[in-house]
Amino acid sequence: MSRMCTLIEDVTGRVSVVAAMNRYPELRTAIVPDHWPGEGPLGGIITALLDETDVDASPQWNMIVSCDMPFLTGEWLSYLAQRALASDADVVVARSEHGLEPLCACWRTAAVGKLQGAFDEGMRKVADAMKRLRMEVLDETHWKRFDSAGRLFWNMNTPQDYEEAVRIWTTENA
Repeated sequence: MSRMCTLIEDVTGRVSVVAAMNRYPELRTAIVPDHWPGEGPLGGIITALLDETDVDASPQWNMIVSCDMPFLTGEWLSYLAQRALASDADVVVARSEHGLEPLCACWRTAAVGKLQGAFDEGMRKVADAMKRLRMEVLDETHWKRFDSAGRLFWNMNTPQDYEEAVRIWTTENA
């Protein structure tokens, strides 16, 4: 988690984590309590955007990244941020062989109303809610140069995934 916070802070200058207040006591960053704990990533994205609206009401970009992506790079995140700053979309998101990657995307704060509307209607899949937004989709011609091994968006969901990530890190960084 601290590695991810450092990566994002190096690109954006500021980091907040959407989580339960006591979830990550070791972090020295702002914790934003999830408005809808247990309701999935869409609620977390909305929580982050609402929190940013409280800080600054003008439309701006927010990089939202899942904490379980061990192979994200600062170079990719910088590229993603640059694309967002030049875009008129509501969300700038990569598309991998697994589909859209909304948990490593830049979201315009002004999109929160449309996302909140989808959530209030019972929608919980981020990709479904994104259909209500203007999207700029970055295909592999954009992200492949940052990740020739195809791991950029890989996430850890199990202890076995974690062990595999450690093995890869150890062998490639030895």
